[in-house]
Amino acid sequence: MYKILSSDLSVNQIVMIGIVVAFVITFLALKHPLPFLPSDKGRDYALNGKQSKGKIRGVGLSFVVCFVVCSYIFLPFDREFVIYSILLFGVMLSGYLDDASDTPWNEYKKGLIDLILSVITILTFIDFNSTTIYIGTLELVVPKVLYVLLGILLFWISINVTNCSDGVDGLCASVTSVVLLSFSIIFSETLGKYAMASFLFVAVLLAYLYFNAYPSSMLMGDAGSRALGYFIAIITIKTGHPFIYLLLAGVFIIDGGLGLVKVFLLRFFRFGILKNTLTPIHDDVRSKHNWSDTQVVVRFVTIQLLLAVIAYVIVIQWYS
Repeated sequence: MYKILSSDLSVNQIVMIGIVVAFVITFLALKHPLPFLPSDKGRDYALNGKQSKGKIRGVGLSFVVCFVVCSYIFLPFDREFVIYSILLFGVMLSGYLDDASDTPWNEYKKGLIDLILSVITILTFIDFNSTTIYIGTLELVVPKVLYVLLGILLFWISINVTNCSDGVDGLCASVTSVVLLSFSIIFSETLGKYAMASFLFVAVLLAYLYFNAYPSSMLMGDAGSRALGYFIAIITIKTGHPFIYLLLAGVFIIDGGLGLVKVFLLRFFRFGILKNTLTPIHDDVRSKHNWSDTQVVVRFVTIQLLLAVIAYVIVIQWYS
């Protein structure tokens, strides 16, 4: 389809049309949700979790499918991209099955699935790309075994910190939109069609936000949040600058990551940190500082925008 469109339209025109189409298709898919999508049962362990009871859950399935379909229509995809899209669907599906399960999956089951999909992803990446990474202007060729191990770690972190941040109406999708746009603007030439894919993903997220903005009527569930974390990791490794993730996904790392560190240290080393802090951090600021859901979204998005500006300045300085 892209070849047909490119005969009469420029790349920018195709992307703009793709953004509009992706938004409209996703909007319609969410306006008329799939009948088998589960309803949220409320989460006693989450702050204000009971307020979500009865809302449609797992609509990440809908917007991920819309994204994949639009990608095949409006992007010049190749075999590598097709493999990633299949794996993205796999991550989404594992999250959806957890959403639809009467009993939530345990961390080890989800961790095993993350491990398998991450290994396949990284092995696919090194089959099509070099293992060269950049730290500033320093170019390093990472041994393949080490690259696989570090890549698995990146994907595990990205999937889980994004997932943990999905607890406030509009938060996860809004911050993800900033993250993807930041990567695509700063590394537009390096990312190529993956930057175009990011724009399409932002379009489907904007359609989702129409329904997920406070007070929401539906939730992406693990089907959405885990897929978003996976896609962010794909974009990160394709830039060749993996450490820039620390800034361009900084809000996710702070909001969701601190909780993961807290649980990890307590479970495996019996060492407690942040004992007086609720995690994810969005729960702490709502509970102890009386931030409203809207304030959390606006302030977290503002922080992520500032981190993106800092990242942009740093990258520009590297290549000036």
